[in-house]
Amino acid sequence: MPLAAALSRALGTEVAAGSERSVGGGSINSCARFESEAGPLFVKYGEPSSLAMFQAEADGLAELAKARAVRVPNVLAVDELEGIAFLALEWIDLRGGSSSSERKLGELLAAQHRVTRDKFGWHRDNTIGSTPQSNRETGDWVEFLREQRLRPQLTLAKSNGASKELIDSSERLCEQLALFFTDYRPVPSLLHGDLWGGNWGSDASGQPVLFDPAVYFGDREADLAMTRLFGGFGASFYSAYQSAWPLDAGATSRVTLYNLYHVLNHFNLFGGGYLRQALGMIQRLLAELH
Repeated sequence: MPLAAALSRALGTEVAAGSERSVGGGSINSCARFESEAGPLFVKYGEPSSLAMFQAEADGLAELAKARAVRVPNVLAVDELEGIAFLALEWIDLRGGSSSSERKLGELLAAQHRVTRDKFGWHRDNTIGSTPQSNRETGDWVEFLREQRLRPQLTLAKSNGASKELIDSSERLCEQLALFFTDYRPVPSLLHGDLWGGNWGSDASGQPVLFDPAVYFGDREADLAMTRLFGGFGASFYSAYQSAWPLDAGATSRVTLYNLYHVLNHFNLFGGGYLRQALGMIQRLLAELH
């Protein structure tokens, strides 16, 4: 069954055969724009094995939408028909962020983070990139960070050829994680989970839009830390967030700790120099504890 026909069946509206146009954003799965009687669609699609990933993404977008904070694309359909898994979203004409949209993003992200629960994690697992991400709920943030974020990535890194030095030093770090939280008790905030510069933009009215989430409830500092990993967020974003909900005075001391998860994941996905970067981060973190 051609993808346009599968979308027509799932959406209950005519999707024009031959309207598919490849668009960016498909480093893991293919992405395309389709034209339908109800308007243009943004569609991710791939092998049937991608369905669980798409379902988790759809649930994450729905969770963020409930916060009524930063805009996210509406989920229109997620399904697998005759060998094609797909996630259909509303099409949003995105553009780069301006100082004004960055300021709005900072304000609205703080509002999103004020959506809290009594436990860290989420009701389902999802993925960070294509890597499985466990979200088993717990009331202990240090345990969550150690057992469901760092150690799974380290286990993968070991199987991907990480050095004994990295594995041994990372284990020492895991054993001492609580020392980064002696005077700080994070609350379980609703996180985007993969908040780098490529996962946000602004719509035609200048409102910020978030997409490609890896949702869970965790320390809000983890979202803010990732914004600093690859750039893409200006001073107006940080000042607006800080005005809306000031960060703990020790937040800067945990930026490297939170970004270690993402650098290890990049090594496990892409290899290369991320391994050296991760080792340097671990060594700096250990040095801060002595």
